[in-house]
Amino acid sequence: MRYTGTMRKPVRQPASVRHCLFDTAIGVCGIAWSDGGVRRLQLPEADRSATERRLQAWSGSAGLQPPASRLGSLIENLQSYFAGERIDFSAVTLDLTGVGPFYHAIYAAARCIGWGRTATYGELARMVGSPHAARAVGQALGRNPIAIIVPCHRILASGGRPGGFSAFGGVITKERLLALEGVSLGSETPLLPGLLPARGR
Repeated sequence: MRYTGTMRKPVRQPASVRHCLFDTAIGVCGIAWSDGGVRRLQLPEADRSATERRLQAWSGSAGLQPPASRLGSLIENLQSYFAGERIDFSAVTLDLTGVGPFYHAIYAAARCIGWGRTATYGELARMVGSPHAARAVGQALGRNPIAIIVPCHRILASGGRPGGFSAFGGVITKERLLALEGVSLGSETPLLPGLLPARGR
């Protein structure tokens, strides 16, 4: 299993982890799953092969497999989401084996931020009872293995600035995902308190 740069080395997963690729309006995405739930959602890389390589390396997948029947509706929902439809992924079961308690808490809090809504790293830190841990929140989200379902794209830096985004395309990809939900990172970007809906939603 290979990794490059300063990225966290993935934990080797059991052979029961499988993956598949699927087309969306923003490019080829991939999903890896185990009996416990979704292990990784891979946003598009430079091309289909790069997407699969990254997905397989970081999920520990044993190989391609047609999606389990329970994943069929999730993939359809993801395709609808990337086409601009309002989709709620809060009920999707995740397999976060190997993820520590703090990261678990951050991902659970991020899943409370619904379509067209945003929060800041600091606000998410307060939601999990660690008000001075905004930087650690950013690190946790940068290692989020299940983008979109754990909607790290909805978490911003203070003042409505986009902050970081570890997917291919970086901040541009983050802004594109937010735009799908009607959020513009201008002066009118809706932030907490109140998890305010995007203007016009």
